[in-house]
Amino acid sequence: MNTLQSTERFSDRVADYVRYRPTYPTAMIDWLRNAHGVTPDWRVADIGAGTGISSKMFLDAGHSVIAVEPNAAMRGAAMEWLGSDPKFCAVDGQAGATTLADDSIDLVSVAQAFHWFDPEKARQEFHRILRPGGLAAIYWNSRRLVGTPFLEGYEALLQTYGTDYTSVAERYADEPRMRAWFGEGWRGTASFDHRQLLDFDALRGRLMSSSYAPRAGDPRHEPMIEALHKLFDACAVGGRVSFDYDTRVFVGEVL
Repeated sequence: MNTLQSTERFSDRVADYVRYRPTYPTAMIDWLRNAHGVTPDWRVADIGAGTGISSKMFLDAGHSVIAVEPNAAMRGAAMEWLGSDPKFCAVDGQAGATTLADDSIDLVSVAQAFHWFDPEKARQEFHRILRPGGLAAIYWNSRRLVGTPFLEGYEALLQTYGTDYTSVAERYADEPRMRAWFGEGWRGTASFDHRQLLDFDALRGRLMSSSYAPRAGDPRHEPMIEALHKLFDACAVGGRVSFDYDTRVFVGEVL
């Protein structure tokens, strides 16, 4: 996908993204501390920070955070949410051109946005902005596709109604590709259980935060929402469904 598509395709989904996208497990921060020596005084550059979900996790852990985000609507949402924190700032930049100074960052954080990046340009830029001995942590919530009737039904719904779902879903890297990307800088990987418990309104918002979900006015939209309602009614327990993830994190130096 070209740069315009990847940086602008979420512009009309910001409100849903802010309200309904999942956070990340705090156990990941503990792992970075205990296994890799990351401390609260490490300065974090959160690349492709979106609306600030990943930035807030590091702010809550005591870090200073620079959010690098090219989408103006998302960057504005992050500033509205987190801008009152003196340890937070946001800049207009991309993975291959962050605008940050050489050797100015201790930890590069990249969450869900990594699959939109040009891998080689990102590697060169991360190497430039990281201090010697600094690390990159690349992580994402990987939605479980099987295991419960809801998870399997939701995947079938996306396959049926998603606009370009298959091409987007296949962009996430596996461990061998991440090891190859880090090369000699590879330090380790971990996986953590994570979930959202969603009522129907939240489930609908979670679906509509996805760039491949057809918007109102698209002939696929109403049938998709009807199918979502049937799936929810069939699977909900106590008025909620469990949206389950594996949060995968890959860490290393960028040499």
